Amino acid sequence: MTDTTTAADPATARVEAALDALLAAHEPTSCTREEFLGHRFDAGLAFVHVPEGHGGLGAPIQLQRLVESRLRAAGAPPPDPAQFFMNLAGPTILTHGSEDQKRRFLRPMFTGEERWCQLFSEPGAGSDFAGLATRATRDGDEWVVNGQKVWNTLAHLADWGMLVTRTNPEVPKHRGLTYFVVDMRSAGVEVRPLRQITGGGVQREVYLTDVRVPDSLRIGDEGDGWRVSLTTLMNERSSIGGGGGGSRRGAGPIGQALRIWQALPAERQTPVARDRLMQVWSAAETLRLTNQRAAAARRAGHNPGPEGSIAKLALAEQNKAIYELCVDLMGPAGQVEFDYTFRRPSTLSDGQWGEVHQAFLRVRANSIEGGTSEIMRNILGEQVLGLPGEPRLDKDVAWSKVPRS
Repeated sequence: MTDTTTAADPATARVEAALDALLAAHEPTSCTREEFLGHRFDAGLAFVHVPEGHGGLGAPIQLQRLVESRLRAAGAPPPDPAQFFMNLAGPTILTHGSEDQKRRFLRPMFTGEERWCQLFSEPGAGSDFAGLATRATRDGDEWVVNGQKVWNTLAHLADWGMLVTRTNPEVPKHRGLTYFVVDMRSAGVEVRPLRQITGGGVQREVYLTDVRVPDSLRIGDEGDGWRVSLTTLMNERSSIGGGGGGSRRGAGPIGQALRIWQALPAERQTPVARDRLMQVWSAAETLRLTNQRAAAARRAGHNPGPEGSIAKLALAEQNKAIYELCVDLMGPAGQVEFDYTFRRPSTLSDGQWGEVHQAFLRVRANSIEGGTSEIMRNILGEQVLGLPGEPRLDKDVAWSKVPRS
């Protein structure tokens, strides 16, 4: 690093100095993953763009790439790539949480010492998330929560849950919600397994019976849960939509399709099959480039925009098309020799892009999780294209007065 660089770019110089100090004081190979990530957080190198004291330095977000490059070259452990929910809970707490909440939750979230899950969907409120029925009733400095949540990914491994409840049923549904953090070890929290079509057990259903949540664990104001939850949802859609293979051409699901094609005997590489392959390859490449543009916007400090919903919708439909092609190319071999035995995952990764037989079934969920494809089309039509919205008869009606089956 030259004096010219220091003078011209003090933010870069500051990040470089923090990296030098971190690596000098804490040799990566002499620490456990959790220990080194803790030191990294304390040095302000977890998320350089956030304020000091919360894992950042208040530096331009573009410098995060410098941090990752330097630490990777030094052999430092990265955050657990399976800590998907850090990308959801972290921005939500940073945006809406109190200073005490940021100090309490962000560091152990980054190190992986505490794991998170999302408690949003309900049996009667999946696509219509704002119609949820789980109630939270104020009792002094606590809230008493009763209800059921479903499709809660890896809730059996989580220490904390992002919980949205209804605190006022006498106002329209979007205005009566409140967002909490709930201790998943609390009395009254019961986590039950759900078996998926793949045989996996990533999803759980969670029952909350007279669960007491301190008001200090409320994120945002009472009744402001819809606005807070949108931060979580937008980051979820961006994370899902950007998870189709990364930035490298030919990675992820489309790479599996290409490998299957290349292994076929010449007589099975028909023009019709080649045309299908090229169609899905073109769609995958378009999505990859769209995600790169969205990543560049995030590095410039912009919050997730409509590109997250676009990518989420495109990924869901694309993955189904890719794995349908894979199974078709494999012929009879695509229908046999897969173990559908119920499995309880012990890590924060569900291996979505693993064996083709499993992936063919697993990607059915891509068009449901994080917002159904139908809801994504409504969002894009109304909020991006400016098309007229669908009639909503319950828009100005109190939640308690809306008819339910």
